[in-house]
Amino acid sequence: MDTPWQHTTVLLSEAVDSLLTQPDQTYVDATFGRGGHSRLILSRLGPAGRLIAFDKDPQAVAAAQSIGDSRFNIRHQGFAHLGDLPPRTVSGVLMDLGVSSPQIDQAERGFSFRNDGPLDMRMDTTRGQSVCEWLATAELTQIAEVIRDYGEERFAVPIAKAIVASRQAGRLPSSTLGLAEVVANAVKTREPGKDPATRTFQAFRIFINGELEELGQALEASLDVLQPGGRLVVISFHSLEDRMVKQFIAKHSREVVDRRSPGWMLNRAPQMKLNALERVKPTDAEIASNPRSRSAVMRVAERTLV
Repeated sequence: MDTPWQHTTVLLSEAVDSLLTQPDQTYVDATFGRGGHSRLILSRLGPAGRLIAFDKDPQAVAAAQSIGDSRFNIRHQGFAHLGDLPPRTVSGVLMDLGVSSPQIDQAERGFSFRNDGPLDMRMDTTRGQSVCEWLATAELTQIAEVIRDYGEERFAVPIAKAIVASRQAGRLPSSTLGLAEVVANAVKTREPGKDPATRTFQAFRIFINGELEELGQALEASLDVLQPGGRLVVISFHSLEDRMVKQFIAKHSREVVDRRSPGWMLNRAPQMKLNALERVKPTDAEIASNPRSRSAVMRVAERTLV
């Protein structure tokens, strides 16, 4: 019998409370996952409201088919396709950047260094290279750069050398536990309670799925699709993502004045596109009940009239 994989949505009420300001408007759940946020949004939408969801994971799209609500539509696409929506037609965009528990816990998805499975890590298993396929040909310098830049791993070079050495010896890992063992042998010290493979697995997952590039595209697209007064709500789970979101909101929350225009001193109306509203962390109670929420940070901004 199949295991009933469970996923606990992080900052569920907080995210929907910040997002949903006009119940009869159109909203976007840019990362459907297992639909926790989407289902709560739908429960609060009015009769004329509409929810559009995106996800490139075929299992997530299959889970979305169980939502029998004419106001709901799921797209089998990554959220970089947010820009395909008509300009200024959306009252809120929610991005939950976390990997869902079923993706982590199902060994066959290749995300876990605790359960053995094929070394895959693709969000969309119907396209693109797996981590195993990439490691079979990648240069040592590229592997080290990925581990350093996306995993913020100080042992990136020794880990990359160990991976290449295993490949040259004809023992390149094809499983998650095999890779975790190679990493553990190359990392001599680690923070208490943290698996030595944590940062390397994060780095390979982010790289193989183009997660940061896609996030950048989706953030820029949100400026186009949001109506004035519409909300952008983003939940991040590691520093690279949160830094990108923070910098994006800060960049578009500044006044821009064209000093070349005649009379600019007399006409200094704010030209900012976003108004930063709040930064929210999980409560102690949520962290106690769902330890995977401990690193979450939610940032909220509002589209201005410009």
